[in-house]
Amino acid sequence: MKGLAGKVALVTGGASGIGRAAALLLAREGAKVVVADLSVEGGEESVRMVKASGGEAIFVRVDVSDSRQVEAMVGKAVSTFGRLDCAFNNAGVEQSLVPLADCPEEEWERIIRVNLKGVWLSMKYEIPRMLKQGGGSIVNTSSVAGLVGGPLNSAYVASKHGILGLTRAAALEYASARIRVNAVCPGITRTPMIDLLTGGNAGIEAVIIGMHPIGRAAHPDEIAAAAVWLCSDEASFVTGHALAVDGGFAAQ
Repeated sequence: MKGLAGKVALVTGGASGIGRAAALLLAREGAKVVVADLSVEGGEESVRMVKASGGEAIFVRVDVSDSRQVEAMVGKAVSTFGRLDCAFNNAGVEQSLVPLADCPEEEWERIIRVNLKGVWLSMKYEIPRMLKQGGGSIVNTSSVAGLVGGPLNSAYVASKHGILGLTRAAALEYASARIRVNAVCPGITRTPMIDLLTGGNAGIEAVIIGMHPIGRAAHPDEIAAAAVWLCSDEASFVTGHALAVDGGFAAQ
């Protein structure tokens, strides 16, 4: 893809799944990658995979809901590589399936803190760096659950809808400063989160997959390809957009 060679890209939630796939693809496209995650083991494995493929990467441990840690994450990216061109704010957590009235308050707060506040904090510290250098590209991971409602998942749905609001507001605020801000909205994807969501219940998984007209779950590489395209110069006239990569789910 155009415009990624030599760039510096930050990926939160880079220890597994979509984040790892994006880190590997960004490296293959010539970017230097900062893999950020709470999981040290998974994050360091992602870095090893990038280096094994000939790329350049570092790992930063971060809790994206903690302001000081997010600020330090961006600072480490800049102190190591000198700049920050692209950010894929992908870190997030799932919610156990439960009716809204039965959702514990601490569960609501955990989901909003990581999924929504984490994206806001990431942009809060990424954008000033991009302003200083004259531009950049940010991609936030929302979900098909950010485009449509869904039962038994109220906190997650609210957090993912909120990400789209943040994305659109930031896109409008910083378009004239040459900072593009977009979101990807994945459908169900073959990551560890599937098992966490379904509890390993094959019947529940089959029902969720059956809601996707394409008839299967996505591979992490398919979501990563969309996110990396949005980071690249090939998407240079795209900002404020929520890109559904959902097997037709939201089209129903």
